[in-house]
Amino acid sequence: METLLSFKEELPNKELSHREDGGFAVEFDVLTAKEALPAMGERGEIARGLASVEERIDCVTEQVNAINSEIDRLTNHADGLDYMVAVASGILAGIIDSVWVGEFSIDRAGSWGEEKTNQFVVKIAQSRGYEGNDLAGAIRFLESNYGLASDSNTAVFGGGRQHHLRDFSHHPTPCGLLFSLLTQFTGKVYGTDAGGAFIICEVAEKNLIGKDIAQKILYGVVFWFFHMVSDMAGTSLTAGAGTGLPGPLVSLLKELSVLPFFRGLNVNDTQFSEWISELFDGRLLTGKDGGRVKFDLRKEMGVAHELGRQAVPVLINECIVRGFYFIRRFCFELRDKKVSGLQEMKKVEWKNTFPGKNRTVIRMLTVATGTFTAVDLADAAVRSAVKSGGVAAPAFFANMILRVNFVGIGRFAVALGTDVGMGIKRGRLRNERMRLHTELILLNDAKVYYRQADMWIAAQDAGVAVEKAYGMMEKTTAFWIQSMQEMGDNLDKIGRYVPEIEKRNPGLLDEIEDILTWG
Repeated sequence: METLLSFKEELPNKELSHREDGGFAVEFDVLTAKEALPAMGERGEIARGLASVEERIDCVTEQVNAINSEIDRLTNHADGLDYMVAVASGILAGIIDSVWVGEFSIDRAGSWGEEKTNQFVVKIAQSRGYEGNDLAGAIRFLESNYGLASDSNTAVFGGGRQHHLRDFSHHPTPCGLLFSLLTQFTGKVYGTDAGGAFIICEVAEKNLIGKDIAQKILYGVVFWFFHMVSDMAGTSLTAGAGTGLPGPLVSLLKELSVLPFFRGLNVNDTQFSEWISELFDGRLLTGKDGGRVKFDLRKEMGVAHELGRQAVPVLINECIVRGFYFIRRFCFELRDKKVSGLQEMKKVEWKNTFPGKNRTVIRMLTVATGTFTAVDLADAAVRSAVKSGGVAAPAFFANMILRVNFVGIGRFAVALGTDVGMGIKRGRLRNERMRLHTELILLNDAKVYYRQADMWIAAQDAGVAVEKAYGMMEKTTAFWIQSMQEMGDNLDKIGRYVPEIEKRNPGLLDEIEDILTWG
């Protein structure tokens, strides 16, 4: 079948002349689109092409809408009031930093770290059964109950001042735990020699090497942990003042120092590995009193505490900016959605009030943290100049560094980097949107071409249909003329039969007339 609708013609004849349709019949079949398209030839191809184009248009339109939403998120919508609050927040945070945080003190950091470490060691020892309160006794208790196999190789790794640093199993880090387990399963100790080269040696005394897997894990994990606690505050003979453990930062640097890249690295004309050793045992840093400052776990804890103090004004700055953004955008939602009561709170689009993951709040934070950093640096410079006796004084830069809030500088760098990154991403998305818009224009052009082609084929089909209609009208007219002639002939025949009917059936014609007249 070539069309959805077809006509079937039956020529009139004597057998069909009594039918009301006069011998013409119309037949049609209803086809599904899938069945009709192949049968429609060129129009089927056009329909398939048009469907493909429209499907692609819908897909590209969805992509454009998603990109528009993302571009809006990456666009800064901050106004003057937002910037004013951000600047004011930065100034307030700078004042808090100047008045409350003050100068960074390595001595204060060390004192705080030693106090917390000593308390921690005693507390852990008491949790394991120690009944005293003094630090030396707590260390002695842990040392006697939780030995470490690698302690038998102390001399190989530099003795009392260095073996905690050079023996990797004495690092209180996940890497140190790994080397402790390796010692249990291999019977070897891993670390560095005096020159910083990686070395492996046999355990001197193997009484603390486990005899089965369970015992190896016990010695390598549980005993290792409590032994690390015993070494945190020095030995029982030098409790609170002896050589402690390297902190996570120094441990990591020492582990990295064995790699080829760091082996050839020098810091102030000192080999990198040796520089770390000097930092750990106190040959590099000195305190205000001129004494050595050992940068061990206690000092790292103290430095972290000092940085925590510096983080307070930074967090206050962050909370003010994000809090203002949330409150103001929440008020916008209440106004725009015409919320008049709690029952209408469901109208609020909370995503529009969330103070994060958008360019506006990031820009406000960039301004606020930048203002805070500027106030902090200005305060540090003024106080350092006063303390040092002028900007040209030799101690000016060193004193200024001690008053700089490094957490604030880091937060400003993160905010600035995030802001710039969002701008770059926004530019890329705008280029992608332009490409998709170009594709949409071409797709709509293709859609117009398909429509035009379909229109011309429809016009052609309409012309053919009109021609067929004319042909049908000619046939109908000929049939009508022929029918009228036959009807006239039949009437003549009836007239000739009237006398015979009256003769054979008297009164029949009168009855027929009455029927025709009165029904």
